[in-house]
Amino acid sequence: MLSARRWLQLWQRCGVARQADGALADTYAALVKRYAEAQRHYHTAQHIAECLAHFEAANALCEHETQVEIALWFHDSIYEPRAKDNEAQSAAWAAAVMRNAGLSDVAQTRVHELIMATRHDALPLKHDEQVLVDIDLSILGADVARFDEYERQVRAEYAWVPGFVFKQKRREVLQGFLEQPSIYSTAHFKDKLEKKARENLARSILANR
Repeated sequence: MLSARRWLQLWQRCGVARQADGALADTYAALVKRYAEAQRHYHTAQHIAECLAHFEAANALCEHETQVEIALWFHDSIYEPRAKDNEAQSAAWAAAVMRNAGLSDVAQTRVHELIMATRHDALPLKHDEQVLVDIDLSILGADVARFDEYERQVRAEYAWVPGFVFKQKRREVLQGFLEQPSIYSTAHFKDKLEKKARENLARSILANR
């Protein structure tokens, strides 16, 4: 579901010479392998492909388009359900690949900050962070069938958590989104997904009681 051609074209748009294609192809293969790991059920290539599809419709909103796309490719590249530093490790990998490709320290820092924004522990303030976080949260506004699949996938990633504990924690997470004045920061995603996301969240909270 992830396109190697799109991956290489991204780096070419960043000004990376074609001589680097071999190393970047190896990175692409490593990413695909990571997103297919056994512990993943939601944080897979499916999620990244869905994010990239939303990005295609919203890339004109970005101030630094290629850096937002790099962040999307890498933002869940390291994922262990029990770990607390997945985003930090993912951001470090992205920065290392960018450094080896000859991209600037400024670009590396921006991508690092973008990926760290997907921790969802604070409202994003910078514009590109808002776009990226909205894309990452686009699943909340998916159609009913896809949202319900997403809920099953999340439960599978936390299969080791007892049912009553999972339901309590899940309610708290979803209620936190629902209590925000707006789930999405950009007008594009508010108009497109806000209403459906609130309906999905309310329904899931009831299901987790």
